[in-house]
Amino acid sequence: MIKFAPEGYPFIFGALFLTIIASIVLLLLRKLGAPRIPMHLAALLLCSSFIATLFMTFFFRDPERATPAGEGLFVSPADGKVILTKDVYEKEYLKADAKEISIFMSPLDVHVNRAPCDGAVAAVRYTPGKFFAAYSDDAATKNENIAMVLEGNQGRILVRQVAGFLARRAVCRVKVGDRVRRGERYGIIKFSSRLDVYLPEDAKITVKVGDKVKAGETVIAKKR
Repeated sequence: MIKFAPEGYPFIFGALFLTIIASIVLLLLRKLGAPRIPMHLAALLLCSSFIATLFMTFFFRDPERATPAGEGLFVSPADGKVILTKDVYEKEYLKADAKEISIFMSPLDVHVNRAPCDGAVAAVRYTPGKFFAAYSDDAATKNENIAMVLEGNQGRILVRQVAGFLARRAVCRVKVGDRVRRGERYGIIKFSSRLDVYLPEDAKITVKVGDKVKAGETVIAKKR
């Protein structure tokens, strides 16, 4: 059975409702022998709403994932392409040297986000901002985002959901005090977007720029 992210139901049912309305209008116009132009407009609306319904069901799909077992593993928190890996000093939340990995999600990727490791949610903070293209350098620091800090046996981890040019809303389903397991769903970003994860300095990154990753499945780093 196909599973969908709950946040997608308004979009899916909204597009489906338009499809039904357009179908009814087209049938009525045919029955009444309406002129060609209104008929064509109704057919265009029907076709557009049907395509929108298909896209929404595709976009908000939420497939099951086989999360790998093993000590010290970090899995990708998002589907997409790795666009950056670097050593940084994370001054806002972790206040420590860290390994940063950034993942860009296109509209064709699954947008459900998953926890990179086990841990307790120590902080969740929403920050309003701009809507630069998610793959740009400015997006990481200036775009609207939700930051989540996890604390566990593998150290303190920061995961930041970054809204992009099309994505205008990120959703974080957890709150401070909750516990999450590696690979567990914790949120979603609607439409194209970006996710930045900051791992402990002693983590060994196992992916490189250009690699395609899957949330909850691809190992992106290992604790040394």
